[in-house]
Amino acid sequence: VGEQVLLKCSFKSSSPITENLLVDWTYRPLTGGPMERIFHYQSMPYPTAAGKFKDRISWVGNVARGDASIALQSPVLSDNGTFICSVKNPPDV
Repeated sequence: VGEQVLLKCSFKSSSPITENLLVDWTYRPLTGGPMERIFHYQSMPYPTAAGKFKDRISWVGNVARGDASIALQSPVLSDNGTFICSVKNPPDV
């Protein structure tokens, strides 16, 4: 609680990394409920503009190195839940 948290995501692809690579981070609260997209990356980072993580998520990844990690600032106990990283690098899925 209160310190920056690194949410690591690493990937490997059989295709060259291009600007078509997509990274989506989603979140589901521990209490259940719908999945919420909290971060999107395609050539550049697109943090969420709304919701509980607005202005608290930053891109720390490097897709050229197979890293799609993000950082969460000032986490609180109510942030607890499932964070899912999805990487697509067409045509490799």
